[in-house]
Amino acid sequence: MITWSPEKIAAFQKTLLNWYDQNKRDLPWRKDHDPYHVWVSEIMLQQTQVQTVIPYYQRFMKLFPTVQALADADETQLMKAWEGLGYYSRARNLQKAARQIITDYHGEWPKTKAGLQELSGIGPYTAGAIASIAFNQPVAAVDGNAFRVFARLLKIDADIAKPQTRRLFENVIGRVISKDRPGDFNQAIMDLGASYMTATNYHSADSPMKAFNQAYLDGVEDQYPVKTKNKRPVPVAYYGLLITSNNGFLFEKRPAHGILSNFWMFPLVKVADLKVAKDADEGQQLNALENQFLETYRLKIHVTKLGGQPVTHTFTHQKWRITLLTANLAEHVDLSYFPGKWIPASAFKTFAFTKVQDKMWQRYQKQIEK
Repeated sequence: MITWSPEKIAAFQKTLLNWYDQNKRDLPWRKDHDPYHVWVSEIMLQQTQVQTVIPYYQRFMKLFPTVQALADADETQLMKAWEGLGYYSRARNLQKAARQIITDYHGEWPKTKAGLQELSGIGPYTAGAIASIAFNQPVAAVDGNAFRVFARLLKIDADIAKPQTRRLFENVIGRVISKDRPGDFNQAIMDLGASYMTATNYHSADSPMKAFNQAYLDGVEDQYPVKTKNKRPVPVAYYGLLITSNNGFLFEKRPAHGILSNFWMFPLVKVADLKVAKDADEGQQLNALENQFLETYRLKIHVTKLGGQPVTHTFTHQKWRITLLTANLAEHVDLSYFPGKWIPASAFKTFAFTKVQDKMWQRYQKQIEK
């Protein structure tokens, strides 16, 4: 795949690292090569922009300054610290991996890419980043930036949406990575992909690496990287219930598996799960919902549709459309059969709200203030 001569590879490394030394981004996790700092930052940066991550990272380090502190953290506090970043399984996997390091590795980090991938939630990219930056291992860290940069540099037309393409890029980058400064090399590729070689509005004509960018030289940069389009998220309709009493709002704990697992949220009922005909109207659906609460939880509720538009939220594979309903219950109602509890609004600040939960709460507040 790569046809560069040893001399060209050396020139590429020198040009790239010289540019990085003079222009690298000043980021808090780059103050040292501590594997804990590299790890937390890389997990936070998944699906999240750098500027968004910086304050989260700084707060996180104050709360959990060491692997031991993270391993010992209360889950509620951890989730609250992660609130707003989304993909909460990442935070749970961070704690699982921290506990692995403390218990299984006696506080010592694995120093190889393969060893790091034995830790919960650490995949090939994160393992490569930690191994190269913290332990100076000459291994590739292939993320979206690396795919984009090397696809253009070498006109690689393999579909980056396919899992097997990662190995191809790892092999290619492994042949050109600096053996002396692999961590800086990988971070330079990250910075190059975030500046001159972005997904759109790239500025290769001004790039210090333009002499090595074959797609740019051939005038076909817009054709790289090659990536098949993801499937559109499947629409899923829900009813969201804001049930109140003098004790506050009724929350349910989400199941241990699936989307938004283990979170405390306003109850959600999937419309498709209601015992009604497919062509049932909204009134029939609401009657079925009330019957379901009575049969399943022994709670007799009468729901009222809240004004305003439904709340929408898109996940990777699903797009939720939540119609909000309100209801009232007596404060001493028996919750023995319901997987939840009353939570007063004054206590909301101690709970981590998912984005969906926050949207539901904001919409409710907006409507009742009218």
